Amino acid sequence: MEYFAISNGIPVHILDTKKGETTIVLLHGYLETLYIFNELIEMLEKKYRVMAIDLPGHGLSGSNKEINSMEFCANVVADILKKNNIADAWVAGHSMGGYIAQNCIKCFPELFKGLILLNSTPFADTPEKKSAREREMELIRKSKLGSLAAISIPNMYAPANLRKFDEKIEETVEISETHDPNGIIACIKGMMERNDTKEVLANAEKAMFIFGTEDKFITEEVREKLIGEFPKVKAVVIPGTGHNSFIEEPEKVIEAIEKFIE
Repeated sequence: MEYFAISNGIPVHILDTKKGETTIVLLHGYLETLYIFNELIEMLEKKYRVMAIDLPGHGLSGSNKEINSMEFCANVVADILKKNNIADAWVAGHSMGGYIAQNCIKCFPELFKGLILLNSTPFADTPEKKSAREREMELIRKSKLGSLAAISIPNMYAPANLRKFDEKIEETVEISETHDPNGIIACIKGMMERNDTKEVLANAEKAMFIFGTEDKFITEEVREKLIGEFPKVKAVVIPGTGHNSFIEEPEKVIEAIEKFIE
């Protein structure tokens, strides 16, 4: 079922399957909404309670005026879990959602059993990345959010998968029109100002990376650095996938998640 709740002063759009002893919380990435997980939810809900949230500034959820920090977003996620009397949840975050998921573990360890990073890292933005985000904010201020989505979203797939997922790409671009432009800017600011969360992974009792071999944002060099730096964190590499491994190879991602949780 889908519903709204007020958290930290903003309305939050939530999808909750309600059934299952084990809860998995799915946190989408930048320019996405909870609907990006539709196919994954259909598979996961056979065994688990699944909750997905439109993160602040995205989809049908509200936003802070100036900045949606990763800590603020984590507070919203934790508050929604508390309102539903959920503890010992697994949190899986895609890209930006992974930054928020790590802050969930850092700030609210009592609510979470483990962490799954879907094509995400613990690193803060580099100066180059911050400059790119500044350019994105300028485009949005010029009412070009739709154009930004049309350019950015295809880059999240492996080149060989673009034709196969053209409908999903088109759908995601169209849904991006529902975002509040000021909310997206507030999220960009939050990503730019975030600190690295390497200590979260270093201290995590249960954490997993899921990587794609064709990810343009997490290169092989970065991937191998992460695997070497965090030997306790399970790493699963999905061949032939880009930054959206959970869409490009959902069965393999589900298999990895189920093995990890159980």
